[in-house]
Amino acid sequence: MTRAEKTATIEVLKEKLANVEFFYLADSSTLTVEQVNKFRGMCFEKGIEMKVVKNTLIQKALESAPEEKNYKELYEALKGHTALLFTDTANAPAKVIKEFRKDGEKPALKAAYIEADVYLGDEKLDALASLKSKEDLLAEVITLLQSPAKNVISALQSGGSTLSGLLKALEERGEQ
Repeated sequence: MTRAEKTATIEVLKEKLANVEFFYLADSSTLTVEQVNKFRGMCFEKGIEMKVVKNTLIQKALESAPEEKNYKELYEALKGHTALLFTDTANAPAKVIKEFRKDGEKPALKAAYIEADVYLGDEKLDALASLKSKEDLLAEVITLLQSPAKNVISALQSGGSTLSGLLKALEERGEQ
């Protein structure tokens, strides 16, 4: 890889890192080409972009980011083969890794960056997979907001039928 290619790769990574809130670093070193292609396909289906880049280039892209991004903690995960997984949904890569690992031990989670929080180590995979996505949280809030209104409407409807039943019974008595 020439110096110009390296510079271009770093620039692409800088731009990508500036535009995402969530990304994962995974170790896919022992996977065969067939397994990597299968994993890449699974990622693509879930809207996850996978890039395999040299650690030094990743670190240079991370170093150029603003201090408040808190990327320094990720440097220790940049050892061995590294695959970057970019996503718009915080838990999607963790779920894909868990699903893929039903057949083996890799890819292993090296680190995850979730909105300025860093999760290091493969033992964090279950916690990351159980994170609720923004869409899931919004659905829960909407359900909670709708619940009292549904209860009021239900009470009014049942009260109306009780009242009409009472009036009907009184009417029938009056006719007798």
